[in-house]
Amino acid sequence: MWRRPEEWGKLIYQWVSKNGLTNSVFTLYELASGDDTQNEEFHGLDEAMLLRALQALQQEHKAEIITLDDGRGVKFF
Repeated sequence: MWRRPEEWGKLIYQWVSKNGLTNSVFTLYELASGDDTQNEEFHGLDEAMLLRALQALQQEHKAEIITLDDGRGVKFF
C-alpha cells in the first residue's frame, strides 16, 4: 500500500501517542520490524520510506532522528 511519507509519519505518531510512548527512543528496526508494531500498517516499511516519514515528523517537531552506536534511531516528542 502506497502512502506519502507525511501520511506514514502521521500513522507512526498516532501509534506512539496512543501507546504513551512519547519521549521514548526507538531504533528504526524496532519501528519497522519489532514485535510491538506487528499489527500496525507501518510494520515492514522499508528503511528509506521510514526515514522519509520520520523526517516529516522531525520537520513538525514531533520527532528527532538520532545516531546510535548500532545505527539510527528516533526520539518522539
